[in-house]
Amino acid sequence: MRFMANYDLMETIRNTNQWLGASALAMASYPAFSMFPNPALEWMGAWGEVTERTFGRMVVKPDWNIPAVVGPDGQDHVVNITCALKRPFGDLIHFEPQGMEQPKRKVLLFAPMSGHYATLLRSTVISLLPDCDVYITDWHNARDIPVSAGKFDVEDYTLYLVEFMRHLGPDTHVIAVCQPAPLALAATAYLAEEQPDAQPRSLTLIGGPIDPDATPTDVTDFGHRVTMGQLEQSMIQQVGFKFAGVGRKVYPGLLQLASFISMNSDTHRDAFVEQIQRVASKSSHEHDKHNKFYDEYLAVMDMPAEFYLSTVERIFKEREIARNVFEVKGRPVDIGKITTVSVMTVEGSKDDISAPGQCIAALDLLTGLPDAKKASHLEDGAGHYGIFAGGSWRNNIRPLVLDFIDASQDDATATPRRGAKKAANKNAAA
Repeated sequence: MRFMANYDLMETIRNTNQWLGASALAMASYPAFSMFPNPALEWMGAWGEVTERTFGRMVVKPDWNIPAVVGPDGQDHVVNITCALKRPFGDLIHFEPQGMEQPKRKVLLFAPMSGHYATLLRSTVISLLPDCDVYITDWHNARDIPVSAGKFDVEDYTLYLVEFMRHLGPDTHVIAVCQPAPLALAATAYLAEEQPDAQPRSLTLIGGPIDPDATPTDVTDFGHRVTMGQLEQSMIQQVGFKFAGVGRKVYPGLLQLASFISMNSDTHRDAFVEQIQRVASKSSHEHDKHNKFYDEYLAVMDMPAEFYLSTVERIFKEREIARNVFEVKGRPVDIGKITTVSVMTVEGSKDDISAPGQCIAALDLLTGLPDAKKASHLEDGAGHYGIFAGGSWRNNIRPLVLDFIDASQDDATATPRRGAKKAANKNAAA
């Protein structure tokens, strides 16, 4: 109950701030006050509008808002979003433009389960839709999952990835972004031993912590500084009575958000002060740059406690993937068993979350894979988000990934094309 009380207290604080913002906006909007113009009322209303929106977004799952896709015929095709496979902790969803011939490239995006919803990859999906048949993992907010659904740790997560790949078949090209990269590698190795014919055609790992110690960052240092007992006591709470997952132990999204913001508190403070000024001066609008970014950034989800703790312990502390000693249900998963899947790694030179060297370490683990089926790319000047969204992704990385997919699809040797480089050791990449 102590942890339930903490969870409910955080929700109460959030709810109260949302209410205060709404109240301030409503009060400043009284028509009678317009007879006596007062800058203080303008500022109060602006503060209320920004505050209400800010705290309201924290408990709302963002919409995909995928625009129509322009097909080869030059016509706009509305995108249908359907559920291809439904599971308690996450669904496999499909983006299908109406009336457009299905592209030959079938791409499965493994979205992170790291505090934000899969919609964080919205721009990635939009950029791929004209050329690919796109699927994505849509993870659920743990607070909405009843305790009766059971636990969900890194092994369960890996088996979900295995099931999704089996469902889509061997002509699939997997792109794993950030957190799922090491488990995507493990899931592919699992299939290599259990059901080789179900392996994907190619696997692209983008900014993932395959070997967190290859190039230490603040994230990896934190994992080493604290004990598992300290993490469990300070980060884990039980979902309150307001939600379907009442009693489930989670790493709360609001607590994660507080950690995210504390890393760059001055930047976020200045951004909100400037937005209040813009609202007060009537120079803001619904879809301005601030709202577009923070509507997504502030929308956080709870993670199952066992998933968070097992990730820290097994991926970061024990480095089970990096040492190739990972097990699923007591059975060793040997990454060296991958012999036919083309693998490419993508890193950003300014990535301060998964620094260069952490992801390319995967290539050293692929001892059974010919060098011709390995490739790597280091994007100069790109940060963590830039390697899967923004200009670096659209202009440089996306074309390389599509070329790599085509190479693995058309050529049995999957020779890397254009700017993608053949396998290099992790130290050279760093």
